[in-house]
Amino acid sequence: MDKVRIGIIGVGNMGSSHARQLANAEVPGAELAAICDINPERLKWAKETFGDKVKLFDNTEAFFADHIADAVIIATPHYDHPTLAIQAFENDLHVLIEKPAGVYTKQVRKMNEAASKTDKVFGIMYNQRTNPLYRKVRELVQSGELGEIKRINWIITTWYRSQSYFNSGGWRANWAGEGGGVLLNQCPHQLDLWQWICGMPKRVRSFMAFGKYHNIEVEDDVTTYMEYANGATGVFITSTADSPGTNRFEILGDKGKIVIEEAQLKYWRLPVSERQFNLEYTGGFGEPENWKCEIPLNGTETAHLGIMKNWAAAIQKGTPLLAPGVEGINGLTLSNMMHLSAWTDAWVALPVDEELFYEKLQEKIKTSVFVKAKAGEKTLDVKGTH
Repeated sequence: MDKVRIGIIGVGNMGSSHARQLANAEVPGAELAAICDINPERLKWAKETFGDKVKLFDNTEAFFADHIADAVIIATPHYDHPTLAIQAFENDLHVLIEKPAGVYTKQVRKMNEAASKTDKVFGIMYNQRTNPLYRKVRELVQSGELGEIKRINWIITTWYRSQSYFNSGGWRANWAGEGGGVLLNQCPHQLDLWQWICGMPKRVRSFMAFGKYHNIEVEDDVTTYMEYANGATGVFITSTADSPGTNRFEILGDKGKIVIEEAQLKYWRLPVSERQFNLEYTGGFGEPENWKCEIPLNGTETAHLGIMKNWAAAIQKGTPLLAPGVEGINGLTLSNMMHLSAWTDAWVALPVDEELFYEKLQEKIKTSVFVKAKAGEKTLDVKGTH
């Protein structure tokens, strides 16, 4: 095809940005053909912005029935991602979903099964995979340059959000609308990168605060401990209330250490592995020699636009995807494990009990008495730690 005709379902913050980039011809071989949104104000915005060049729909049934698009970008609230993706596959469309893949893995697994039954290109908006820093770290780890991983730490608290942010949408900050807090909204990229670079842990133990710093019912502060099959351990810390926040990712192997902080990669290499040194050294006090090395980074971060370009190229030319949609279940599995651990006050191991997670999530939704405050009003105190 000369041009991939793309429709967008959901034109909130992210969907509207994708729409502008497509309309501005920033994605080679692709064009914006349609927009679908249930919010009349967003359709009004689309009409004013794009005129008659883009066909508008106020419901997904009409959008799918029209067959105006070859592919669709799904940028709706989290729960809808798998449902709409499955509908898109059934209507012979290529699919790119926003993160996260969904709210619970049971739902996402069905989406992946639907994708496997088609020949359509399925991607997910994991735009951080375009970052040369993380691509290089993955290369160093996967190649064995770092040796066997011993410890992983990531403090990612540069997600500060005010109460007004949470008040900006009725679906935000509650179990029924968003399905989670910082782990589901802000951290899917970091959880994806964690597993993409270092693999999946065998079990986790997570501690969370729900509405500790905001008038919300979902988590806004998380500390999780992880264990790997080889004995490696990890700690993942995140929050939407730290100011100034920290973004420090550290991976220690028996042959070196990597630190990413303030968009800089630092690498220390051991010419003799720590394990070998430990066995052979006889001098008492002492430690392995280490070299601080300069690591070249190739390319530039292309972010969301890079993922869209790659997806369009995959549709037209068969270019390998940077972020295959079926891989979205991995980072979501991590967040599901973390939530389930906090809810049950216990370790959670792989494979995660998908039915138990779904049951606990439904309990949270059904028993919720949370109401967002209006200006000057007080609401239920939902603060708590598990």
